[in-house]
Amino acid sequence: MEITKVNQITDSLKKYTYSGKDSDYITLTEWANGEGYDIDIKGKLITLSDCELEAINSLTLALRYKNN
Repeated sequence: MEITKVNQITDSLKKYTYSGKDSDYITLTEWANGEGYDIDIKGKLITLSDCELEAINSLTLALRYKNN
């Protein structure tokens, strides 16, 4: 058996979206091995490695600044 500590942060989604309700939340939990994250958005779980999250961030920036 191994007991580990993980880093986790939770915030209100209402701060980040126009249609957010008071009860909407996002929780980000870093994996114990530090190589990825579990993202809980209003009860919907998304599991991403660091590389997968980096790819999403890179592609998002490319779309956001495609015309500049």
